[in-house]
Amino acid sequence: MNHTNGKSEAFEFGNDPIVIRKFGKSIINGRMLDTTGYTEDYIRKGQLIIRDELNGISKPMPVSDGAYTSLPEGYAYEGVAKSTVSVDEPWVGVMYEGEVNDLASPFTISSEILAAVKSALPELAWKHS
Repeated sequence: MNHTNGKSEAFEFGNDPIVIRKFGKSIINGRMLDTTGYTEDYIRKGQLIIRDELNGISKPMPVSDGAYTSLPEGYAYEGVAKSTVSVDEPWVGVMYEGEVNDLASPFTISSEILAAVKSALPELAWKHS
């Protein structure tokens, strides 16, 4: 459940329980994400989170048609969301070390993007059973 200004909102995404295989190091206190231009209703557990290298603002990785798009210029990969949250309250834990189930990722990730993420976040493993 998500509580927004006294309202309850229930949501469930089938892969949430299995997308993070092993929790590791995370950013202390999480991040309030900038959702400007983000077209989805939710930031999904296991979703890539990026950071503007100039001003340090974090946001969800852009997606289109169920897949991640390219990393915007001036941004770096920061980690993955530790839970699913509504864009109305985009405060989320961000994990940068651990294991993510690549087959349960909330959005399709190209081999090029996955290689870049692995290079930028070497302690974040992408595996599946």
